[in-house]
Amino acid sequence: MVFVTPKTKEVLDLKGLHLYHSGASNCAMRVRMTLEEKGLPWVSHHLDILKKEHLTPEYFGINPKGLVPTLVDDGVVITESDDIIDYLDKKFPDPPLRPTDERLVERMYYWLKLATDIHVPAVKTYIYDKKIRHFMKQSDAERTLYEELQTNQELLDFHHKSTTNTFSEPELRRAKQILDECFDEVERSLGGSEWMVGETLTLADIAWVPLYFTLRELAGYPFESYPNVLAWSKRLSARPSYQKAVIEWWPFKG
Repeated sequence: MVFVTPKTKEVLDLKGLHLYHSGASNCAMRVRMTLEEKGLPWVSHHLDILKKEHLTPEYFGINPKGLVPTLVDDGVVITESDDIIDYLDKKFPDPPLRPTDERLVERMYYWLKLATDIHVPAVKTYIYDKKIRHFMKQSDAERTLYEELQTNQELLDFHHKSTTNTFSEPELRRAKQILDECFDEVERSLGGSEWMVGETLTLADIAWVPLYFTLRELAGYPFESYPNVLAWSKRLSARPSYQKAVIEWWPFKG
């Protein structure tokens, strides 16, 4: 669990659940879905990452990586979306979003970790190369500011490549290979089951459906050969939480 001691001290005085998020972020989608599934009231602090509204010293003072989402719960700051949704499910256990069988809980955590592990090398790389890169171009001043604020080397390297059009062909092939292998596994996990883990909706589904959505909508990832994934996504898209957390916040309508 990633708890942060913020440099932007004003957030320590916030009461209730406050979410710093973006409509375009698949990581933020999973937190909004969790909040909606649990019926929890929350205060929105929306940052348009396409307009680089997160690129400020104040926000880096809340989230040291400058990423969305960040949850503030009565002044407690939590970053990393997999940790946030796990925190919410443990603190607000009704309705539960995890299996009761411990072996299945381990499987759920496997999916959460995998979604995190592939985010930069596969999901972001594939989507940025196909769609987002031109939105995220930085001026010289923006690049200088980002390099001053960002201390994470993986993100520094990624954004340098994404804004200078220097993803290598091996990197792009590797991103597609990782996604293919992961969704092959998702497809198998859904064989004979409506959900990724066990017989009910869990955090595993909530972690992965935003990946499906953004890869499809922004990058045209070929899901036609995954019938189980397509049926699963249809079930999820019918849920009110999906409509409120994903569709209503989506910035690329029309």
